[in-house]
Amino acid sequence: QVQLVESGGGSVQSGGSLRLSCSASGRTFSSYVIGWFRQAPGKEREFLAVIGWSDTSPIYGNSVKGRFTGSTDAAKNTVYLQMNSLKPEDTAVYYCAAARGRSKLPSNYDYWGQGTQVTVSS
Repeated sequence: QVQLVESGGGSVQSGGSLRLSCSASGRTFSSYVIGWFRQAPGKEREFLAVIGWSDTSPIYGNSVKGRFTGSTDAAKNTVYLQMNSLKPEDTAVYYCAAARGRSKLPSNYDYWGQGTQVTVSS
């Protein structure tokens, strides 16, 4: 069992930045990779990034490549998503999730956090 808790969401103006955190716990969480997804109202869940605990090369979705950066702090059991140059279309609920292997498909993730709202105003 893996537990995930997101934090760091909020409201920001276009061009601003936010850093999301995903705190992981559970006996086997270190054997999972962490993915970041988002879902806007009326849209499908969208892949943003997947990061391993010792990962120096995260994989990013096309819509956020160059603007979002994933990182880990193994000592804190926390994965981060630094989001820069935010746009109104980035408004969504953001989720972290745990999977056994790298994947862009939400269906391949076994555990999910509760989500955190990000709102970007123009």
